[in-house]
Amino acid sequence: MKPLIGVTPDVKPTEYIGVRDQYMHSITLAGGIPVMLPISAPEEDLEEIVSRLDGLLLTGGADIDPALYGAEKSPACGEPRPERDRMEMAILRAAVKVKLPTLGICRGCQVLNVFYGGDLVQDIESELGVPNTVHHQEADYRVVTHDIVVEPGSLLAEIGGTDDIHVNSKHHQCVKTLGKGLRLGGRSKNDGIIESFDDPAHPFMLAVQWHPEMLSAERPEALALFKALVEAAKRCGA
Repeated sequence: MKPLIGVTPDVKPTEYIGVRDQYMHSITLAGGIPVMLPISAPEEDLEEIVSRLDGLLLTGGADIDPALYGAEKSPACGEPRPERDRMEMAILRAAVKVKLPTLGICRGCQVLNVFYGGDLVQDIESELGVPNTVHHQEADYRVVTHDIVVEPGSLLAEIGGTDDIHVNSKHHQCVKTLGKGLRLGGRSKNDGIIESFDDPAHPFMLAVQWHPEMLSAERPEALALFKALVEAAKRCGA
């Protein structure tokens, strides 16, 4: 049977939830079955959902509430979605407990770092002096605009090799300090911003700051991330 991959949705101001279809399509291309998860479910229901999943994908979206990593909200920080923050932290508690294979993308990367006790840069331009257009590209999502230097020995290197990789970028926040036990996977070549990490103590826990779902239909190195998640999910469900 194909592994079942839970996908976290974003919350819209109109009180709708939804997920970009490219996330779902990427999982399908990789051989899995994507299922959008509920936002408002109580924690015990989320635990039961996790027990039925083979893998988890944390998607992009709104900025995380800085209170979750012990910081005051910067004027440059976007408006948090507390219901989504609550849901993703709860589902991660359940997922980590059972070692569920997990991939975090963009916001999902930041959520994972905060979950592990790390913190974030709330705005790259105002805090690091790097123009936001460098990491929040004006070009279409399907265009790669900068390079990532991959760390040898990381999960990212295991999946795609140790050569530099070309990625897209749509974020104005980033990882500041890695959470406890996390291993660096890659940095932005020009400014050193953390772009990937993993948990070496977990069977498959990978975070990337870019958007491989927008590249997976045409770029094998992007699809490889989803294939790695699906293969880990198969092993989990075996």
